[in-house]
Amino acid sequence: MVGGAAAVMLAAPPAVADSIRDRQWHLTYLNVAQAQAVNQGEGVTVAVVDSGVNGSHPDLAGNVLPGVDVSGAGVPNGQTDADGHGTGMASLIAAHGHGGGDGVLGIAPKAKIYPIRNGVTGKIDPEFMAAGIDAAVKSGAKVISISESGSDDLRVRAAVQAALATDAVVVAGIGNKPDDKNWTPGAPGGFLPEAPAIYDGVVAVGATDQNGNAATSIGITGNAMVLSAPGARIVSADKTGYAIGDGTSASTAIVAGTAALVRSKYPNLSAKEVVHRLTATATDKGAPGRDPQYGYGIVNPVAALTADVPPAAPSATPTTQAPAPAPATTGPTNAAGPDKVRPTRIITAAVIIGISAVVVLLAAGGVVAWLLLRRRGQPPAA
Repeated sequence: MVGGAAAVMLAAPPAVADSIRDRQWHLTYLNVAQAQAVNQGEGVTVAVVDSGVNGSHPDLAGNVLPGVDVSGAGVPNGQTDADGHGTGMASLIAAHGHGGGDGVLGIAPKAKIYPIRNGVTGKIDPEFMAAGIDAAVKSGAKVISISESGSDDLRVRAAVQAALATDAVVVAGIGNKPDDKNWTPGAPGGFLPEAPAIYDGVVAVGATDQNGNAATSIGITGNAMVLSAPGARIVSADKTGYAIGDGTSASTAIVAGTAALVRSKYPNLSAKEVVHRLTATATDKGAPGRDPQYGYGIVNPVAALTADVPPAAPSATPTTQAPAPAPATTGPTNAAGPDKVRPTRIITAAVIIGISAVVVLLAAGGVVAWLLLRRRGQPPAA
């Protein structure tokens, strides 16, 4: 739940739009151009369970299916995004840019996005989270991207299990840290990974920075971690323009985009085999093998597409030591617990084509248990 809000208009030069691609540092870091020379996600649909996706954004036009709204708001489909977060995540997965190499480029630019709108402004009731995952299953999407988190809930747990049973790859952010608290892993009041990333079979994703180090000032770490991906100073689309920010939301979308590449290149692989390929080819960081800081390592799109990977063992599905079943909650719970976004959010909309203003919306107020894993910063500098 968001409290008061204020809008400030700032001037921005037209060059912002043309420099967006250059500011996507993760494309170079992950050798995305080399990966896309092998595959671009053709034939794969990725369900984005989030705030909706603006399918008319120039960088996403043609790649966004109608989708569905499950929030009870009464909008006709999933292409209404009053928040901008879902549009940003979709762009990191499947944006194709515009013009001659301008705008945001996603990991799998020929994949399709099935947008599922389950709430706005950070307020996500567990009922709507579960409904969003159920809608992803009904859509037939074989990759489900969830940049939201919250407390263990029976409905959400059941929805995830149903999705895994349909052979979908389920990718979820492990969670962000607020920056107004001293954080001690495992200490009373400390911040621990939350649902749905904690459930067995889910690819729980953490954030790394421009140097390939765990972004410990941004994201939560822990034994649930399966993979890591860039999550610091990530440029993405916003509801009408562009934004730059930090968080495991972006990391989740990048891994989901990589999963789409693998599903496209190897259509006969099961979801477990896709996950095995992602973990087996990740760039190992930290302690050898799986560790709480990086999981199996930083996702490696090129290796995931080209490496010779032996078949997964029958028990190869990563486990996350999920907690015992919890009673179903009746609605959003107190935000004072773990895995919350910054108390102050900054959502930016920058120039796309011929528009020379940037809208900066600063909103502060209460938050709830199920939150968009967002830590937005300022608009991309010229």
